[in-house]
Order: sequence, then C-alpha cells, then structure tokens
Amino acid sequence: MNSVKETQASLFIENQITLNENKASNTPLNLLEVNHKSVRLNFDGGQMSSDAGLLLLREVEQQTGIVHSLADVIQDRRDARYVKHSILDLMMQRVSQVASGYEDADDCDELRKDPIFKMFADRLPETDADLASQPTMSRFENSISKTNLYRLAKIFVDKFISSYEKAPKIIVLDFDDTEDKVHGDQQLALFNNYFKEYCFMPLHVYEGLSGKLITTILKPGKRSTGKGMLAIVKRLISYIRSYWPNTIIVFRGDSHFGYREVMEWIDEQKKIFFVTGLTGNSILKKLTESLIERAKKLYKLNNNKVSLYHSFYYKADSWNKHRRVIVKVEILDDGTLNIRYVVTNMEHAKAKQLYTKIYCARGEAELYIKEHKLYLKSDRTSCHRFVANQFRLFLHSAAYVLLHALKANILRNTQWANATIDTIRIRLLKIGARVRQLKTRINVDLPTSYPLKETLTKSFQIFEILRQIA
Repeated sequence: MNSVKETQASLFIENQITLNENKASNTPLNLLEVNHKSVRLNFDGGQMSSDAGLLLLREVEQQTGIVHSLADVIQDRRDARYVKHSILDLMMQRVSQVASGYEDADDCDELRKDPIFKMFADRLPETDADLASQPTMSRFENSISKTNLYRLAKIFVDKFISSYEKAPKIIVLDFDDTEDKVHGDQQLALFNNYFKEYCFMPLHVYEGLSGKLITTILKPGKRSTGKGMLAIVKRLISYIRSYWPNTIIVFRGDSHFGYREVMEWIDEQKKIFFVTGLTGNSILKKLTESLIERAKKLYKLNNNKVSLYHSFYYKADSWNKHRRVIVKVEILDDGTLNIRYVVTNMEHAKAKQLYTKIYCARGEAELYIKEHKLYLKSDRTSCHRFVANQFRLFLHSAAYVLLHALKANILRNTQWANATIDTIRIRLLKIGARVRQLKTRINVDLPTSYPLKETLTKSFQIFEILRQIA
C-alpha cells in the first residue's frame, strides 16, 4: 500500500509541474508558512547576483593580466560593423563563468544579464549592454586557429615566468596526463586500451614547488611517443632557459614519462635533471633480490611495516648508457610486498631522500590536475573540432591561474591557504549581493550576516594597497 501511495504522489507532483511549465518564471511560489504567515517566493529581486565574490578574481586579473594578455593575441576576423562583444569581453565572460562553476556555454544565456559578471567584463551592471549569448560564445570558441593556439600557449608560459620577481634557484616541471572521456564525434578522440574507452589525454605541466600552471596541451587519446614528448620538453625548457640561464630545472613524472629521447637530451644540458618512475621487470627484480630478502627478515623479526631504499646502475636495451636507479622495497603491515623504481641523473642525492622528498612530491601534481579537471570541469571538451577543444582547455586553465593566484598570494596567511578551489569558490565567491548602479558609483550590498566578512574585507584591502603602489 505504501508503495502505491508513493507512486500516486509522484505522479501527482509530475502532473502539477507539467501544468505549470508554461507559466512565467516570476510567478510567485507558495512556501511553508513561518509563524502562521504565508511565504511567497519569486524571481523579482532585480539586480542581484549569487557570485559577488567574483569581484575578488577581477582584482586578481587586474594584477596578473592573464585574460587580457590571452585576448590580445587572438586575431579578430569579424566584420567590425556587426561586432557587439569584443574578444576581451568574450574571454572575460567565459573565464569568469568557468571560475564560478558555470562551465557550459549554455549558462551564458542566463548569466549574460548578471550584474557581477557584467562588472567583471568592465560593463556597468544596469545601463550597459548584456554579455554574449550561448550561440555567440560557441561561434567564438570555434573561430580559434592553430596560430592563435600557439600564441595563447606562449602567454601561459610568459605569465608563469613573470610571476617571479627574480629568477628562482630551482624549479620542478611536473608532467602528467589525464583521461578526458569523450561522448560524441570529436576529432582525434581515440580508443585508449588502458581506460577501455574513447578519450583525449590532455598533458598538464605545473611547477611542482608552487603549483603554478605552466601549460596544458590537449593530446589525442593515446600515449605520446618519445619524439613527440621530446619536442614538447625541448621547446618548453629551452624557452624558460632563455629567461633563467642559471636556474636548476628538474623534469619529473611517473613511469610513462621515462622516455629515452628525453633522458638523452637532458643529459646533454647543464643544470637540468630528470626524475621519473621506471616500470619494473625481471632484470630489475633480480638486481633487487638482496634488498628484498633483507626486508623480509626485518619484517619477520619486528612484524611491522618495513621500507628500504637502495640505488644501483642499470641499462635497458634501448638506453645509450647505464643509469642510476633508485629502488624502494616495502613490506606493508599485512605482509604485502611493494617494489617501486625511479630512474634519475642525480648522482649525489641519497636514495631515500631522492625517493621520498623529490620523487614522491610529484603526487601534488595529481592534486593540481584534480582541481583543474574536477572542480573547473576542464574535461568539457565537447566541440567537434580538436582546435576548439584545445581552446576550451586554455579557458579553463586561465580560470585555474586566477584562482591559484588568489589562494597562493592573497589567502596565503589565512585558513584558506590550503583549501581546494571548490572550497574557495563556495565560501568566498558564492556570495549573494544586491547591485545598485547610482549616478557616480556602483554599490554592491552583501549580506550583513556573511560569515567571512573579515577575510573578504582584508583581501580587498590588500588589492587596494596594490593599486596604490602600482
């Protein structure tokens, strides 16, 4: 009987919703009474926004200039007589929406009137024209050429370099790729046997000590060849080296990035090192036998987890010389044997320190990718053209740059310094506000009960000081 009643109730609700579908969106809704008073809900609040904290990112953009610089290098081939939205307008709108959690171009149709998003694009919230609609944004995304993409990629690296006041002593280039599942007829979407589905494999490169994004490159859904990866590594490192001739550069990645071509090229460079994972085989295991036996004896003696480290020299058939290999032999509490190998050209670092402090730190890059992919939804590469999907990846990367700069610089001495992008968005960007355009100013009225008013106030005060000393 209960299941029948539940079904009837469900059908009744669906029918009522269907009957009301054609009603205007501002029709009042009757809510639960409060202290015997009726409650009406409507959408007649006027110039209000749920994303007032986005004005923080507008200040970040003023300091970094990432969106302006990206817009400057995109050639506008449209007839100027019919242009209502400049390239900069479109870039500011799209990047700000991605940063706020509106990753689809469809969201433009509703948000184009939002006063905060209009202000982010330097438009007056009431009297200036609305932002772009979804069709306009989709045409823009599909208008980008390969030449534009190269210039955009260069901007990301330039902004990474300019984010340092002086040349750093050392930087770590963390290379990693991730699965980007496709759901349609996208160009260069290939079947990946490891993931058992059609996908792209975008390459992410971050500075491992700071989390700063250096570049993101959309790749077909297969592993790169050694020559292909060398072309990327060589171009990127050579460009950075032209600005920082004395900086120590470390190339770091998991076993998928232990390319012979890359290792041989790095061997010929000065102050450049590599640390990558190495896939185990029977020869490596034989060279590790004595360490394995020692670990087993220690485990049998103490019945506790054991971790031992050692280094030796090994030459794979495809390598041009013997290389230093670090091995970790670990027996877990339950007796499971875990063996890991790392190959490097760092000759003097101790085995344990190199593995635990240098190689294992690459796990941070996986967290950066998680923020980029999961929280900024950078896997929304649903355009047909591969070039358009690469451009979309750049748009999401620009949003990452803004949010990371906010967290790393403005919020670094707060409780949000180690928060995820998603947490920062929910707590600091998603703030309801009423926006009023007056004759000589614009008032943004935030809730009196907003719990993080102190953090928000101090953040805006920092930007105010930065504008004064600029």
